[in-house]
Amino acid sequence: MSLIYKSTRNAEETATASVAILKGLAGEGGLFVPETIPALDVSFEELAKMDYRQVAYEVMKLMLTDFTEEELKYCIRSAYDEKFDTELIAPLVSHAGAEYLELFHGKTIAFKDMALSILPYLLTTSAKKNHIENEIVILTATSGDTGKAALAGFADVPGTKIIVFYPKNGVSPIQEKQMVTQKGDNTLVVGITGNFDDAQTGVKKMFQDAELNQWLDSCGYQFSSANSINIGRLVPQMVYYVYAYTRLLAEGKIHAGEKINIVVPTGNFGNILAAYYASNMGLPVNKFICASNDNKVLYDFFTTGTYDKNREFVLTTSPSMDILISSNLERLIYRIAGDDAAANLTLMKSLNEKGVYSITDPMKEQLSSFYGNYASEAEVAGQIKKVYESDGYIMDPHTAVASRVYEKYCKDTGDTETVTVIASTASPYKFTRSVMNAIDRSYDTKTDFELADELSKLSGIPIPQAIEDIRSAEVRHKTVCAKEDMETIVKSFLAPNLFQK
Repeated sequence: MSLIYKSTRNAEETATASVAILKGLAGEGGLFVPETIPALDVSFEELAKMDYRQVAYEVMKLMLTDFTEEELKYCIRSAYDEKFDTELIAPLVSHAGAEYLELFHGKTIAFKDMALSILPYLLTTSAKKNHIENEIVILTATSGDTGKAALAGFADVPGTKIIVFYPKNGVSPIQEKQMVTQKGDNTLVVGITGNFDDAQTGVKKMFQDAELNQWLDSCGYQFSSANSINIGRLVPQMVYYVYAYTRLLAEGKIHAGEKINIVVPTGNFGNILAAYYASNMGLPVNKFICASNDNKVLYDFFTTGTYDKNREFVLTTSPSMDILISSNLERLIYRIAGDDAAANLTLMKSLNEKGVYSITDPMKEQLSSFYGNYASEAEVAGQIKKVYESDGYIMDPHTAVASRVYEKYCKDTGDTETVTVIASTASPYKFTRSVMNAIDRSYDTKTDFELADELSKLSGIPIPQAIEDIRSAEVRHKTVCAKEDMETIVKSFLAPNLFQK
């Protein structure tokens, strides 16, 4: 049976999985959501005997129903190969009373690799299936990790170009160096003089600009997205939560059907939404623990039922979470509104026009499986040091946010018995200064790459190739623009002879 995707803002707009992947964003700024989420048709006991690729197929075949078995297995096989530094792809490690799901063993040492390794294959397969002749332009905003992972995935992929916008002063030095040294004739990286929300808003505006899209078509191009607004990003992320559960089962840490907690450091809400979708598929989850940093708009939402982005934007040591407009929350709002596109559209218009909306009490009651809290900058640094000293385990600031919030959850609820998986979303090597300063301030005099050497000594873990590769790499992307000039930059890159600034 074919699974249909619908727009969160227009009940009449539908698409197959491949078309939804190609479009990225639905009309009127809506997001594509599955009309239903099918239940897993393989038992957890059977899944526990499978490797990551096999589990991926069992999950993704249910969500991407217009892909043939051959097409989907080709995409999975091509994505989850030797570019990951462990055959496990996403290993679980036990520390400080929790199970850390390490999602940073891919090419760019962040969790975005888990989905962005496969998205280029899903996208190019979708283009062939739908007889697309235009060149696909991946247009993406990044708060740090999506950009590099997308660039690595799409660099020199035939029939594609990729343009990444990032906040010039809003990512770590390592994150920026990873992006601006990216090779590939089809790549463009641009810093903007604004924050991530400015970059994301600018990208969404271009997707919805009918005149711009007509111009693109006349030049032989069409937009698609590598952000988590694209369901081609979300579906692969569902996999690793199912996989983590089956590893716990295989190791005898839980029994089939036993509920677990899942803690996710959350900015744009895509990663935790993938866990929620996996639970709709049958994954037994007790609580979804949404961990925020000082930009605690999601904590306030889960506490009050009001989403209010009208607040100071805080630059933190966990920059991938420095977000005030959590785009994927819209998919959850649509669900708790009874899959009512008109009701959701009203709320999103309020967010766009006033910067705030409030959900009804019946909608709020449907969020009982979610727990929200946040960790301050001091708490994040303290958690990195505490877990290092107790377990010898070094985590990045995003993971530390989740680890600290899990401690708060245990204290608030008394739930210390439920097996808990914490999504470890990035390697500490991406945030060497924040990590090493948390452990000992005396490291602050060293360069970021000297700090990587020191981190290796402390952790006993070799420096990832992703870091070695950029030590002396040439900076190839030097463009910086105002947020108002993003469209001009796009046009100049795609048609330099037709469009002059």
